[in-house]
Amino acid sequence: MQVIPKKGGIIVIKNDKNELIPIRIVINWRMCIGYRLLNKARRKNHFNLPFRDQMLERLFNQAFYCFLDGYSGYNQVQFNLEDQEKPTFICPFGVFAYQRMPFVLCNALATFQRCMNAFFSDMVEKCIEVFMDDFFLFRNSFTPCLNNFKKVLERCIEKNLVLNWKK
Repeated sequence: MQVIPKKGGIIVIKNDKNELIPIRIVINWRMCIGYRLLNKARRKNHFNLPFRDQMLERLFNQAFYCFLDGYSGYNQVQFNLEDQEKPTFICPFGVFAYQRMPFVLCNALATFQRCMNAFFSDMVEKCIEVFMDDFFLFRNSFTPCLNNFKKVLERCIEKNLVLNWKK
C-alpha cells in the first residue's frame, strides 16, 4: 500500500534563474494498493466499452451537447456483502475493507460500464452516450436537449449517482 499525491491544476512559479516553471499542485491524496494476486485469481469480466468512433458518429451532426462527469466513478459501486472481504487489506494501522469498488480491481471498469448502461438503458444511443463515468447528452434542438438533461439528473438522483460539479 502506498499513498501518492493526486494532482490537480498547474501553477507557474519562477525558479532561482528567474525562469517560469509549470508545477502541478497536489489537491488530495490517493491510496494505492497492489491487488495483482487478487486480480490474477479473479475471473475476468469481458464487458466491452463502447467504441469511441461509433459514439462520435452519433454525436457528429447534433446541434446541442451537454457533458456530465460522474464523481469517482468506480467508488460509487457498492460491493455485495459477501464480496467485501476479497479486497480487504492489512496495514500498520489495522485491517480495512472496502465497501465500494476501488479502481484497481481488474473488473472495476467493466462492472461500472455495465451499471451505467443499465441505469440509462432507455436513453443510451438515443440521447445519451455513456463512456465510463462521462455522460454526453445530445439533441438537434435546445428544448429536447434540456429535457433530456433534466431526465438524466433525475435518474442520477434516483440511482444515488454523484456527479462532479467542478467538471
